[in-house]
Amino acid sequence: MPSITRYVLGQLVTATLFVTLALTFAIWLTQSLRLIDYIVNRGLPASTFLAFVGLLLPSFLGVVLPIACFVAALFVYHKLAMDSEMVVMRAAGLSQLQLARPAIILGIVVTLAVYSISLYFLPASFRNFKDLQNAFRSDFSAVLLQEGVFTTISDDITVYVRERSPEGELRGILVHDNRDPEKPVTMMAERGALVPSENGPRVVMENGNRQEVKPGTGRFSLLYFERYTVELTEFGNAPQARWREPKERFLHELLIPGEDSRDQRYRQELLAEGHYRIVGPLYSLVFVVIGMAALLAGEFNRRGQIKRVLSAIACVAALEGLSLALHDLASRNAVAIPAMYAAVMVSFGLAFFVLLRRPQRRAQEPLGEAATP
Repeated sequence: MPSITRYVLGQLVTATLFVTLALTFAIWLTQSLRLIDYIVNRGLPASTFLAFVGLLLPSFLGVVLPIACFVAALFVYHKLAMDSEMVVMRAAGLSQLQLARPAIILGIVVTLAVYSISLYFLPASFRNFKDLQNAFRSDFSAVLLQEGVFTTISDDITVYVRERSPEGELRGILVHDNRDPEKPVTMMAERGALVPSENGPRVVMENGNRQEVKPGTGRFSLLYFERYTVELTEFGNAPQARWREPKERFLHELLIPGEDSRDQRYRQELLAEGHYRIVGPLYSLVFVVIGMAALLAGEFNRRGQIKRVLSAIACVAALEGLSLALHDLASRNAVAIPAMYAAVMVSFGLAFFVLLRRPQRRAQEPLGEAATP
């Protein structure tokens, strides 16, 4: 590899790593805030929280890497032009393609990395994330019901437990059930337990009372009981019975849906996701070629390349929007699937064609020509 290529490629790799870390941290932080509720209000252990946010990392990288590669290419080549290093390279006889070779090498490496994320790491991590999330939501007795804490299990059910024995027995239970807004109910019991069932978890209480205030009349009714059960059927989906979402599936599971009724119902969405897994990573290379075409082709201007940088950003933003629109359309209509492939191939071909055009130079006056009096 020529020394100039190694020099430029080293700067590109450094810039790409920096942009990737910055964008990943920003996105990771915003997504992690959505899970803070599990720690603050539901007693999720810190180790489980870190496992949650760690499993989300591949989904961030698949989006961040193409953008980071494009931003790094624009930054490095713009810096080379402003420092007149690009002029020296051109004077040394390097062609457009030779100047763009470091960025294209980086684009190919990033494309392969995004393919590995898209085809394996994304479905594997997202599948584990959803399984862990579903198992966590089903394990109320071990996680959600904390001693001395009013736990909001859902928008309509609040549970308080004064004490929990090592055997799992709950003591000093209060349950407020507002699933029927017209008949809110409050129940208190000396002891009880949270037990699983086929229809979902249920709270079994002993030696307590059930309080209800009838709306309109304001009449208070009190019922004493020896044993009472509160069903939580909305939380009863077992992890093994859960339908796998498109992001949880590997490529062969997307392109060849099963015979399950839900697979057939969402067949088009699965196919669209599968083809997007094939097409999507190619945009990493396309974005880089667009950036190189904008900065290297055409007339060289020492006064700056801001217009070229902005035009490259606008093209990439439009192409990204087109990609998302075609993906969404393909999930409803199979006709859009060939358009997904056509969009990436046409954009790459046009950008590469522009890149190979030789830069134009302004005609200069002959040195011996003098002004006529």
